[in-house]
Amino acid sequence: MRIGIFGAGAMADALGTRWAAAGHELMVTGRTPAKARALAGKWGGRAGQAGEVAEFADVALIAVLYQGMPAMLDTIGTALSGKPIVDCNNPVEVEHFTMTTAPGTSLAMEIARATGGHVVKAFNLCHALVWQMEPPLFDGRRLVVPYCGDDAGALEATRLLIGDLGAEPLPAGDLRHALHLEAMAAIVISLLFGGRDPYTIFNLVDAGS
Repeated sequence: MRIGIFGAGAMADALGTRWAAAGHELMVTGRTPAKARALAGKWGGRAGQAGEVAEFADVALIAVLYQGMPAMLDTIGTALSGKPIVDCNNPVEVEHFTMTTAPGTSLAMEIARATGGHVVKAFNLCHALVWQMEPPLFDGRRLVVPYCGDDAGALEATRLLIGDLGAEPLPAGDLRHALHLEAMAAIVISLLFGGRDPYTIFNLVDAGS
């Protein structure tokens, strides 16, 4: 799969590194071109401008802090229209750990409206360190990764990408449920900022149950 990655921070690094190891072809863009080039070199991929990455991608990952999301979406424009987009971001401020989106909406829905892409919410409930695990196992069980979206093709691509990390995909409904995944992340982020171990704080879900 050709994965276009928008963002060059910790989440982009963790997920991109695992996907490159799984044999996917990657291209990355970021606010700091030098960081994007460094990641591309680490992955054996390429760095480019947003339009180039969008054209390259079979599926896109947007991994940007919520404060920088408006600028990134302006840069992307409609270049990802009709394409699968994985959204791993959380619109959570870290003073009171509340949502920054308007009531009743989610960042995933805002990305879908702005880009015209087929957005799937996934990978937003764990610290980047968890995604570096090969594979992410807790108490001998594979990490379960909830994901949600409206488009069958985008959901299937995301399911495969979750599996490539050695995790277990858990369908969580249509894109309306992204609001709930983002709210769950607010709790996780508050625990992380409170000093909880990022490897254990969300080891709560057993898909078999």
